[in-house]
Amino acid sequence: MQIFPKFAGMDEKQVAGKKTNEELAEELYARGWSVSDHYISEDFRKQLLKEQQELLYHGQFRHAGIGNGESFAIKPEIRSDKVLWLDENQLTPLQQKYWNSLDQLRTAINQRCFLGLRSFESHFAMYPPGSFYLRHLDRFQSVSYRIVSVILYLNDSWDESKGGALRLYFTGQNGLEQYQDIFPIGGRLVVFLSGEMLHEVLPTKSTRISITGWFKDEF
Repeated sequence: MQIFPKFAGMDEKQVAGKKTNEELAEELYARGWSVSDHYISEDFRKQLLKEQQELLYHGQFRHAGIGNGESFAIKPEIRSDKVLWLDENQLTPLQQKYWNSLDQLRTAINQRCFLGLRSFESHFAMYPPGSFYLRHLDRFQSVSYRIVSVILYLNDSWDESKGGALRLYFTGQNGLEQYQDIFPIGGRLVVFLSGEMLHEVLPTKSTRISITGWFKDEF
């Protein structure tokens, strides 16, 4: 896949807007990432946010770590968010509804990008004020099955003064590294290639909430 430099450095209005699954897949194919605002209805977003807040209140979130298996470690100097993994076999009705909508997106991406995506894994993610996640790839040796990263933001309101942007890095037309900042506006969906797009979460000044997941090429 080629990341076309004409997309570099666009502002919020240029990169977002409401898109169909087919449009998301087309942009993913063309440049390695895409953004859609209002991907889910406002009522559905509020319901998911309420469920997330109830789970957080009951203490079901845990500090996120890096690595996998025996290499797993909690390193707050690298990432300081909290997560709750979702069990595909024990989804709530709201989680199942979201899962089903993403299965349609998976189909659209497979038809356009020929990636052989077979399944999905996901967790709720909460970044408290002051938290961040340093620059990284979502696909590495121990999670080589992650092909496309998918993030849905659930925040009630957001503006640039709160920070917390997702920063995607790519090579510009001049061969130099460039980046695109994407703010976590509620209802906004971001997709990008897990093994190609270096990214980070910039420090947030307000609680930042999302459902973060990955399309995989295995079951």
